[in-house]
Amino acid sequence: MFGHWEILAVVLVALLLFGGKRIPELARGLGKSVTNFKAGLKEDQSEEAETTAQTESDAPQKEEVS
Repeated sequence: MFGHWEILAVVLVALLLFGGKRIPELARGLGKSVTNFKAGLKEDQSEEAETTAQTESDAPQKEEVS
């Protein structure tokens, strides 16, 4: 995919653009945002499962007519 030289070039450009002190801050912020995103997905999935279970339990049961 990417060779060693391409990765090195991207790192050097990032160092030039953001500086050495700024890169750890950017990486930390990116890590926190990924963590928050994953937590939001889990929360959304649990809410969806809860809503589905509640809807199924609230639905009237069909009675068979003989």
